[in-house]
Amino acid sequence: MQPVVEGSPRPPARTIGVVYLLYFLTAVFGALLMKGLVIPTDPVATAQNLLAHQTVYRSGWEIGLVGNAFYIAVTAMFYGLLAPVNRSLAMMMAFFSLVGCTVQIFGGLLQVAPLTILGDNQFAGAFTAVQLQSVALLSFKLYPEVFNISLVLFALFDFSLGYLIYESTYLPRFIGVWFMIAGAVGLLFLWPPLGTALRFVIIPIGGLAEVVLMFWLIVKGVDVSKWREKAGATL
Repeated sequence: MQPVVEGSPRPPARTIGVVYLLYFLTAVFGALLMKGLVIPTDPVATAQNLLAHQTVYRSGWEIGLVGNAFYIAVTAMFYGLLAPVNRSLAMMMAFFSLVGCTVQIFGGLLQVAPLTILGDNQFAGAFTAVQLQSVALLSFKLYPEVFNISLVLFALFDFSLGYLIYESTYLPRFIGVWFMIAGAVGLLFLWPPLGTALRFVIIPIGGLAEVVLMFWLIVKGVDVSKWREKAGATL
Protein backbone atom coordinates (compact mmCIF):
# COMPACT_ATOMS: atom_id res chain seq x y z
CA MET A 1 0.00 0.00 0.00
CA GLN A 2 1.17 3.52 -0.78
CA PRO A 3 1.64 5.84 2.21
CA VAL A 4 -0.99 8.55 2.64
CA VAL A 5 0.16 12.19 2.91
CA GLU A 6 -2.10 14.69 4.64
CA GLY A 7 -2.30 18.36 3.80
CA SER A 8 -1.72 20.33 0.61
CA PRO A 9 1.30 21.40 -1.44
CA ARG A 10 3.54 23.94 0.27
CA PRO A 11 3.53 26.62 -0.91
CA PRO A 12 -0.08 26.44 -2.17
CA ALA A 13 -0.51 26.48 -5.94
CA ARG A 14 -2.39 29.78 -5.86
CA THR A 15 0.50 31.41 -4.00
CA ILE A 16 2.81 30.29 -6.81
CA GLY A 17 0.38 31.77 -9.33
CA VAL A 18 0.30 35.12 -7.54
CA VAL A 19 4.11 35.34 -7.36
CA TYR A 20 4.19 34.36 -11.03
CA LEU A 21 1.81 37.25 -11.75
CA LEU A 22 4.05 39.65 -9.82
CA TYR A 23 6.95 38.52 -12.00
CA PHE A 24 5.01 39.28 -15.19
CA LEU A 25 3.89 42.69 -13.93
CA THR A 26 7.39 43.79 -12.90
CA ALA A 27 9.04 42.41 -16.05
CA VAL A 28 6.56 44.15 -18.36
CA PHE A 29 6.64 47.43 -16.42
CA GLY A 30 10.44 47.49 -16.34
CA ALA A 31 10.63 46.80 -20.08
CA LEU A 32 8.11 49.56 -20.83
CA LEU A 33 10.18 52.11 -18.90
CA MET A 34 13.24 51.28 -21.01
CA LYS A 35 11.37 50.94 -24.30
CA GLY A 36 12.41 53.24 -27.13
CA LEU A 37 15.42 54.77 -25.40
CA VAL A 38 17.98 52.60 -27.17
CA ILE A 39 18.20 53.05 -30.94
CA PRO A 40 20.48 50.27 -32.27
CA THR A 41 21.48 52.16 -35.42
CA ASP A 42 22.02 55.59 -33.87
CA PRO A 43 24.65 55.96 -31.10
CA VAL A 44 24.13 59.74 -30.85
CA ALA A 45 20.36 59.52 -30.34
CA THR A 46 20.83 56.64 -27.89
CA ALA A 47 23.32 58.65 -25.83
CA GLN A 48 21.02 61.67 -25.80
CA ASN A 49 18.04 59.56 -24.73
CA LEU A 50 19.96 57.91 -21.91
CA LEU A 51 21.37 61.15 -20.54
CA ALA A 52 17.97 62.85 -20.75
CA HIS A 53 16.07 59.97 -19.11
CA GLN A 54 18.63 58.43 -16.75
CA THR A 55 16.23 58.06 -13.83
CA VAL A 56 13.52 56.39 -15.91
CA TYR A 57 15.99 54.07 -17.62
CA ARG A 58 17.71 53.05 -14.38
CA SER A 59 14.33 52.51 -12.72
CA GLY A 60 13.34 50.15 -15.53
CA TRP A 61 16.57 48.23 -15.12
CA GLU A 62 16.12 47.96 -11.34
CA ILE A 63 12.53 46.81 -11.71
CA GLY A 64 13.84 44.15 -14.10
CA LEU A 65 16.12 42.92 -11.30
CA VAL A 66 13.08 42.64 -9.02
CA GLY A 67 11.41 40.61 -11.76
CA ASN A 68 14.37 38.21 -11.76
CA ALA A 69 14.03 37.88 -7.99
CA PHE A 70 10.36 36.95 -8.38
CA TYR A 71 11.28 34.35 -11.01
CA ILE A 72 13.86 32.82 -8.69
CA ALA A 73 11.13 32.59 -6.04
CA VAL A 74 8.74 30.98 -8.54
CA THR A 75 11.44 28.48 -9.48
CA ALA A 76 11.90 27.44 -5.85
CA MET A 77 8.13 27.09 -5.49
CA PHE A 78 7.89 24.94 -8.61
CA TYR A 79 10.52 22.66 -7.14
CA GLY A 80 8.41 22.22 -4.01
CA LEU A 81 5.27 21.61 -6.07
CA LEU A 82 6.78 19.12 -8.52
CA ALA A 83 9.45 17.34 -6.48
CA PRO A 84 7.00 14.49 -5.67
CA VAL A 85 6.98 13.60 -9.38
CA ASN A 86 10.75 13.23 -9.73
CA ARG A 87 12.98 14.95 -7.20
CA SER A 88 16.16 14.69 -9.26
CA LEU A 89 14.54 16.13 -12.41
CA ALA A 90 12.85 18.86 -10.36
CA MET A 91 16.25 19.83 -8.97
CA MET A 92 17.70 19.91 -12.50
CA MET A 93 14.74 22.03 -13.64
CA ALA A 94 15.40 24.52 -10.84
CA PHE A 95 19.11 24.57 -11.67
CA PHE A 96 18.47 25.53 -15.31
CA SER A 97 16.17 28.36 -14.24
CA LEU A 98 18.47 29.70 -11.53
CA VAL A 99 21.47 29.73 -13.87
CA GLY A 100 19.35 31.40 -16.54
CA CYS A 101 18.30 34.11 -14.08
CA THR A 102 21.92 34.58 -13.01
CA VAL A 103 23.05 35.00 -16.62
CA GLN A 104 20.34 37.61 -17.18
CA ILE A 105 21.25 39.50 -14.01
CA PHE A 106 24.94 39.71 -14.88
CA GLY A 107 24.10 40.38 -18.52
CA GLY A 108 22.02 43.29 -17.32
CA LEU A 109 25.26 45.05 -16.41
CA LEU A 110 25.71 45.59 -20.15
CA GLN A 111 22.44 47.53 -20.09
CA VAL A 112 23.45 49.84 -17.25
CA ALA A 113 27.15 50.23 -18.14
CA PRO A 114 26.43 52.92 -20.79
CA LEU A 115 25.12 55.23 -18.07
CA THR A 116 28.57 55.15 -16.44
CA ILE A 117 30.40 55.38 -19.76
CA LEU A 118 28.43 58.42 -20.89
CA GLY A 119 28.14 60.17 -17.54
CA ASP A 120 31.65 59.82 -16.07
CA ASN A 121 33.74 63.00 -16.44
CA GLN A 122 37.00 61.03 -16.41
CA PHE A 123 35.91 59.14 -19.52
CA ALA A 124 34.81 62.40 -21.12
CA GLY A 125 38.32 63.80 -20.65
CA ALA A 126 40.05 60.75 -22.11
CA PHE A 127 37.81 59.96 -25.09
CA THR A 128 35.86 61.89 -27.67
CA ALA A 129 32.07 62.03 -27.51
CA VAL A 130 31.81 59.88 -30.63
CA GLN A 131 34.02 57.19 -29.09
CA LEU A 132 31.99 57.12 -25.88
CA GLN A 133 28.73 56.94 -27.78
CA SER A 134 30.05 54.07 -29.90
CA VAL A 135 31.23 52.11 -26.85
CA ALA A 136 27.87 52.65 -25.15
CA LEU A 137 26.04 51.34 -28.21
CA LEU A 138 28.43 48.37 -28.40
CA SER A 139 27.42 47.45 -24.85
CA PHE A 140 23.79 47.34 -25.93
CA LYS A 141 24.66 45.20 -28.95
CA LEU A 142 26.50 42.69 -26.76
CA TYR A 143 23.55 42.33 -24.38
CA PRO A 144 21.41 40.23 -26.79
CA GLU A 145 24.29 37.78 -27.16
CA VAL A 146 24.28 37.19 -23.41
CA PHE A 147 20.48 37.13 -23.31
CA ASN A 148 20.44 34.37 -25.94
CA ILE A 149 22.50 32.19 -23.59
CA SER A 150 19.85 32.61 -20.91
CA LEU A 151 17.14 31.65 -23.42
CA VAL A 152 18.85 28.29 -24.03
CA LEU A 153 18.89 27.66 -20.28
CA PHE A 154 15.23 28.64 -19.97
CA ALA A 155 14.42 26.33 -22.88
CA LEU A 156 15.88 23.46 -20.86
CA PHE A 157 13.90 24.70 -17.86
CA ASP A 158 10.68 24.78 -19.91
CA PHE A 159 11.18 21.27 -21.24
CA SER A 160 11.93 19.87 -17.76
CA LEU A 161 8.99 21.74 -16.25
CA GLY A 162 6.71 20.50 -19.02
CA TYR A 163 7.72 16.89 -18.49
CA LEU A 164 7.16 17.15 -14.74
CA ILE A 165 3.74 18.74 -15.27
CA TYR A 166 2.82 16.03 -17.79
CA GLU A 167 3.82 13.27 -15.37
CA SER A 168 2.33 14.92 -12.30
CA THR A 169 -1.36 14.07 -13.01
CA TYR A 170 -2.34 16.94 -10.67
CA LEU A 171 -1.84 19.60 -13.36
CA PRO A 172 -3.26 19.45 -16.91
CA ARG A 173 -1.19 17.40 -19.32
CA PHE A 174 -1.84 19.81 -22.19
CA ILE A 175 0.13 22.48 -20.29
CA GLY A 176 2.98 20.04 -19.87
CA VAL A 177 3.01 19.27 -23.60
CA TRP A 178 2.88 23.01 -24.36
CA PHE A 179 5.92 23.65 -22.18
CA MET A 180 7.85 20.78 -23.74
CA ILE A 181 7.16 22.22 -27.20
CA ALA A 182 8.26 25.66 -25.95
CA GLY A 183 11.46 24.14 -24.60
CA ALA A 184 12.18 22.25 -27.81
CA VAL A 185 11.79 25.30 -30.05
CA GLY A 186 13.66 27.46 -27.53
CA LEU A 187 16.75 25.33 -28.10
CA LEU A 188 16.96 26.94 -31.54
CA PHE A 189 18.78 29.74 -29.72
CA LEU A 190 21.76 27.36 -29.63
CA TRP A 191 22.26 28.79 -33.11
CA PRO A 192 21.57 32.49 -32.40
CA PRO A 193 20.98 33.58 -36.03
CA LEU A 194 18.20 30.99 -36.40
CA GLY A 195 16.75 31.64 -32.95
CA THR A 196 16.76 35.40 -33.53
CA ALA A 197 15.11 35.01 -36.93
CA LEU A 198 12.33 32.87 -35.41
CA ARG A 199 11.99 34.65 -32.07
CA PHE A 200 8.64 36.11 -33.18
CA VAL A 201 7.36 32.50 -33.00
CA ILE A 202 9.55 31.05 -30.22
CA ILE A 203 8.97 33.75 -27.59
CA PRO A 204 5.13 33.78 -27.88
CA ILE A 205 4.95 29.97 -27.59
CA GLY A 206 6.87 30.03 -24.30
CA GLY A 207 5.26 33.23 -23.04
CA LEU A 208 1.70 32.01 -23.63
CA ALA A 209 2.51 28.70 -21.94
CA GLU A 210 3.65 30.60 -18.85
CA VAL A 211 0.58 32.83 -18.85
CA VAL A 212 -1.75 29.84 -19.14
CA LEU A 213 0.03 28.04 -16.29
CA MET A 214 -0.05 31.19 -14.15
CA PHE A 215 -3.82 31.63 -14.55
CA TRP A 216 -4.45 27.91 -14.06
CA LEU A 217 -2.58 27.99 -10.74
CA ILE A 218 -4.48 31.09 -9.60
CA VAL A 219 -7.95 30.00 -10.72
CA LYS A 220 -7.86 26.20 -10.55
CA GLY A 221 -4.86 25.31 -8.40
CA VAL A 222 -3.90 21.63 -8.41
CA ASP A 223 -5.71 18.37 -7.74
CA VAL A 224 -4.70 18.06 -4.09
CA SER A 225 -5.73 14.41 -3.77
CA LYS A 226 -3.46 13.44 -6.67
CA TRP A 227 -0.65 15.56 -5.26
CA ARG A 228 -0.97 13.70 -1.94
CA GLU A 229 -0.86 10.39 -3.81
CA LYS A 230 2.36 11.36 -5.61
CA ALA A 231 3.91 12.81 -2.46
CA GLY A 232 3.02 9.68 -0.52
CA ALA A 233 4.55 7.44 -3.15
CA THR A 234 7.91 9.22 -2.81
CA LEU A 235 8.16 8.81 0.97
